Amino acid sequence: MLYLLLFINLITFTTFALDKWKAVKHKRRISELSLYIMTFLGGTLGAILGILIFRHKISKKSFLLKIGLIILLQILIIIFIKLKIKN
Repeated sequence: MLYLLLFINLITFTTFALDKWKAVKHKRRISELSLYIMTFLGGTLGAILGILIFRHKISKKSFLLKIGLIILLQILIIIFIKLKIKN
């Protein structure tokens, strides 16, 4: 499981880097939906690092809000699963 999380985070981080490069070069971009899906599927750390290191989409408040909501949803899912396991 750890290797899977490392892999998805590496892919997510690389995708954020690629999208930033494409933005600078005025090339066709990676959809925000793809970035959201990768973040939701476990690439949260990669997404956060991609946003901070590449300063990617930091001025786009709606994007940051949606990333924050994805993180909140992930936390709630983890809490729900832990409560279900306890019972």
